[in-house]
Amino acid sequence: MEINIYQLIEGARKAEGLTVIIDVFRAFSVACYVMDNGVKDLIPVGDIDTAYRLKQENPDYILMGERGGIIQPGFDYGNSPSSIESVDFSGKTVVHTTSAGTQGIVNAVGADEIITGSFVNAQAIIDYIRMKNPAVVSLVCMGWEAKEEADEDTLLAEYVKNVLEGNPVDFQSIRNFMLNESKTGKFLDVRDASAPPEDFDLCLSLDRFPFVLKVEPLGDALVRLQKINVTRGAETNDLIKPA
Repeated sequence: MEINIYQLIEGARKAEGLTVIIDVFRAFSVACYVMDNGVKDLIPVGDIDTAYRLKQENPDYILMGERGGIIQPGFDYGNSPSSIESVDFSGKTVVHTTSAGTQGIVNAVGADEIITGSFVNAQAIIDYIRMKNPAVVSLVCMGWEAKEEADEDTLLAEYVKNVLEGNPVDFQSIRNFMLNESKTGKFLDVRDASAPPEDFDLCLSLDRFPFVLKVEPLGDALVRLQKINVTRGAETNDLIKPA
């Protein structure tokens, strides 16, 4: 298995094989919390105008996301897991657009398959890759606004790669680095509705969710994230179960 780590939009465009688009703070942590709270359809889009169009055509759709880390006019929620952790999305459709994570999805045009990545479902990602056993895995770190490399995304990519290759990992050291040394520490200083400091712990809640989110076509050039439960220790044929 060849495992490559790529960065930002350019990296997404280079991605091949089974591709993991990584955005720890915060898009694909948020997506897992939304999915766990029962959403019917979670639609990631790159273009904010597409999000507004979908809302206009479907007034009951929920808009979620940010630009520059800030919730946008007319949006129901920003890109914060703490703001939606307890929200019941049962039967709802959420349109999600962000500066980094969703941009990776729309730019990974050479990938055979795309799943999303965060620490909150890291083990599920690892087990899914092991079961699929692809020739090539691309781990794409989307960084800050898809313009600047971010420690947390690279650390997750390295974590996944090391586990798959049988190398030791130390998540507590990763967390301590993020909290005390990484420039991402500025994340803790943001105190508004778009990015409350409580998001730090929620985004670094290791292996909280036993599923991956796989990008699937929805029609009209749109995609959705499909929840696929991954059961550790199961027989190969039973390991992956669409929810």
